[in-house]
Amino acid sequence: MTSTPQKKPRKSRTQKQPSTIKSSTVVAKPAAKRGAPKKNITLPPNPFVNEILDYVSGQKSKIAKIEALKEYRNDALVSILIWNFDETVVSMIPEGDVPFTPNDSPEGTDHTSLRREQRNLYHFVKGGNDSLNNLRRESMFIQMLEGLHPNEAKIVILAKDGRLHEDYAVTYDQVKEAYPDITWGGRS
Repeated sequence: MTSTPQKKPRKSRTQKQPSTIKSSTVVAKPAAKRGAPKKNITLPPNPFVNEILDYVSGQKSKIAKIEALKEYRNDALVSILIWNFDETVVSMIPEGDVPFTPNDSPEGTDHTSLRREQRNLYHFVKGGNDSLNNLRRESMFIQMLEGLHPNEAKIVILAKDGRLHEDYAVTYDQVKEAYPDITWGGRS
């Protein structure tokens, strides 16, 4: 009887094969997953307006920005957006930089917020409180800015000049679509 040569059994790919490679060889890492879901970032309760605008600006699509504006809607945000985007709102504060000392206290400590100060914004637009003289109005504006967190103060300064779009990727069309109940125009 002749014996037929036997084939070696095939090793499966999942079995570890003995390595003859020296230990100093670098092993490639597995490829990163493509299309993995990103972390769902949420803002804290009652976020500052600058946090909301940063979050909205960070959204990639117009639809995501509109949804973020809807989700974090509050009176202070709406007031700032109207002041910035409504062309009939006339600011009674001179355009340009405002000479104020930013509040350098840590966030969340010795600050007021735009949510609280929103009720006083009418003093700074035409038709709000026209009986104030300009010196008193400007000193009230500076006091308000000095009490706010520096990032919120910056937002107020940008909004009074209609320049919010310079620092935040939010447009009039996005705001108009997110808040269809706002009547634009006819404010002054």
